This record gives sequence, structure tokens and C-alpha cells, in this order.
Amino acid sequence: MGFETISGTNLQYGLISFDADGKEVSEPGGLMSQRLIDKAHADNVTNVFFFCHGWKGDVPAAKEQYALWIKAFVESADSAKAPSSFPNFRPLYIGLHWPSLPFGDEEVGAASFAGGDVPVLGAGALLQTYLDRLGDRPEIRAPLEIIIDEARRNSAPDELPDHVRKAYLDLNDALGLKSEGVDAPPDADRQGFDPDSSFEAGNEQPASFGGGITNLGGLLGPLRQLSYWTMKKRARTIGEGGMHAFLKTLQTATASNNTKIHLMGHSFGTIVVSGMLGGPDARGTLSRPVDSVALVQGAVSLWCYAGAIPFDDAGQGYFSRILADHKVRGPIVTTQSKHDSAVGVLYPLASRIKGSVDFAEAFPKFGAIGAFGLQGIPNGSRSELKMLAASGEYKFEPGRIYNVDGSQFIAHGDGVSGAHSDIAGPEVAHLIWAAALASGS
Repeated sequence: MGFETISGTNLQYGLISFDADGKEVSEPGGLMSQRLIDKAHADNVTNVFFFCHGWKGDVPAAKEQYALWIKAFVESADSAKAPSSFPNFRPLYIGLHWPSLPFGDEEVGAASFAGGDVPVLGAGALLQTYLDRLGDRPEIRAPLEIIIDEARRNSAPDELPDHVRKAYLDLNDALGLKSEGVDAPPDADRQGFDPDSSFEAGNEQPASFGGGITNLGGLLGPLRQLSYWTMKKRARTIGEGGMHAFLKTLQTATASNNTKIHLMGHSFGTIVVSGMLGGPDARGTLSRPVDSVALVQGAVSLWCYAGAIPFDDAGQGYFSRILADHKVRGPIVTTQSKHDSAVGVLYPLASRIKGSVDFAEAFPKFGAIGAFGLQGIPNGSRSELKMLAASGEYKFEPGRIYNVDGSQFIAHGDGVSGAHSDIAGPEVAHLIWAAALASGS
């Protein structure tokens, strides 16, 4: 990691990396966190802008995404307004990297071992892919070998064989994945894992967070679902762990300069950003509020910030203390798009909900911010609006949540994930700027 210069520009940002356990990755020149703090001091930085990716597994992919986002952000006409809101405006841009292996973009569905036009991993390579993804421990390797061996011989059965069903249940237990209801942490807010239902649902509805695959079906469908929940768990672990600690350290180090801090997360990066704010078990503290937050096409529950969830005996949303403890001084903006089939199709599918969302008035028990916005928030603290053109004027108020329908602009994308990653346009950059500027000086 280090300071990256965006190709064709003189724009620089700092890239800091955390491992799967939430610990900062050591660098030859010392910890990047300290280098960033030193730069904030040396440059008298007034505003720090964090960006966090979602399903981007390796460093080159993360760099590619940050280059697009930060370039669009800096080239926005709103940049010229910053000195009016923030005297002596001097920004520092930071990209957060975490090991978020793509969901199923290396392998295809029912045809994984049956030939076809799509490049396919062999059984050995597929086993290693999932061991790398889920962890190479005996209790994980054993059921994986059973599942993948059966897929090699019988890739598209009519139903799950008994021994494969048991292997999936054993794997779920080995991964420590829980099913605790809609008010649970992001990696446990699901119905109980049922390999048969996952197998059937995956055969009915293809979808992807990473793009590149054409089918979630076949015998490996439940395996991809378990990978999905494992990555949600990792996103929370990293956000609540090392990234939360870095945020606190940065706040303390820049307090004398009253440096403003702004957070943006995309996809599962919205879990990371929420974890940064929430801290361990969503009960951590910050020395002062951050100044604005943007949750872009979030792949996290629409109820996660709710003060009250209107289902069964559910309590508050897992991240509800972010609002209750006033951890964000300025606006919180979220984006939605009916063209984002990753959050509209895959998210409910992975929670054992068949079919896709339809933007109906009634909100589902399991649904994503990127489809429905943050709900369970009193109307007096929440607004629903359309995304404006890059020249439009938002009238954001500090401390308020804005669910922004970006279907007009977050509309283009390849493959079954749809427009999930179509977020580098000037309209999205303008929205993030508007939230930051509304936090004021």
C-alpha cells in the first residue's frame, strides 16, 4: 500500500489495507495509518474523505475502483465550493482495502464441471478458491471436499444428496454463521440456513454481486450463499476492529485542527463503514462525531439503523446506536436503484427470500439499503427524494437521513448484477459532496 497517484492526473490518495481479522497490514516503510496521520499533520488537512469498496477482492481491483470514484469526486464542480464551507480547505483522500473476495465470479453455476463456453475452474482449483475464501481448517476442508467432489461427478442434481446436505450443515457450523433474526448483526440477520431451500432458490433465480457468472444454481449454490455470509461477517469484523481503531486514532490526532471526517462505503463497504462508526459489537465510542456519511448501493439490511423494527419481537437495528449516540454530525445519505439487481435480487435470495424486490410501498423483513434505503427511522428524521443532476441543489440538514432514489443515474451495468457498480458518475459524486458540504464548518 502507500500513496497512489491516479493515472493521467496529479491526484493522490492513501491506500491502507487490513487483513481478514481486522488488523492493519504491515508495510516495509511502517504502518500506513501512521503515515496518513503524519500527512494530516504536515499538510494541515481540514477534511479527510474515506472511501470503502465492497466486492473487490484484490488490490489492483480496489485501486481501479478508487481511481474512478476519487477522480469523479475531485473533478466535480462542487470541489470549488469546498473553501466556502471549509476555510483553508485541504483534503486528504483515503481508500480502505479489505480482503473481500468476489461472490462467485471465478466459477459458473450448474455447468461448472460440465463444459460450456465459460472458462471453468477445475475441482482442485475450486477447492483452493473456497479454502482461501473461507479458511483452510480441517473442519472446513472436510465438508468442502465432499461438496466439490460431488459437484465434479453430479453438477446438476434434481435435489441435494443426503451426504451433501449434511456437509453443508457441517460447513455452516464450522464457519460460525448464525441465524439470529432481523435485528442481528449483518452476518446473522437471516433465516436459518437450509441447504435445500438455498439449492432450490439458486436454481430459480440467477444473480451475482461480482458479475461474471451466469447462474447461482447447481449443487454449488448453497456454497456461494455461505461464502456470501462469510464475507458479510468479515466486513463487520474489519469495520468494528482495525478500521474503527484507526478512525479513533485519527480523530484524536487531528482534534487540535478540528479536521472533518467523511465516510463513503459501497455495497458491503457500507457494513465496513457502519462498523467503523459502531465499534466492537456496535457499542464502541468515538471522541467526536464524524461529519457526513454516504452509503452507496448498500448490501446491508434496511433495518440496521432502525430505532424499532416492525417485525415479530425484533428490537432495534444492530447499528441503531450510531443514530442514538449522534455519531454523525452531518447528513447520512443512502442511494437506491431499481436497476441494481445485486441488492434487488441476490440480497433477498441469500436470505432465503425467493424472487426480487419491486420497490413496493411495504418494506420486507429482509432487504437491502440499496433497494429500500434506511427504514425504521422516524419520518421527522428521514426524507425520501430523487437523485438530482450534477448541477441540482440539495437542501440537506445536519443529523438527518436521506434515502435517494438514483435509478435515473445508477442505471447501467453488465451481467446479472445490473447497475450495482455504476456509481462513478458525476451525479453520485455531487450527492456525496452535498452531504459533506452540508456538514459545514
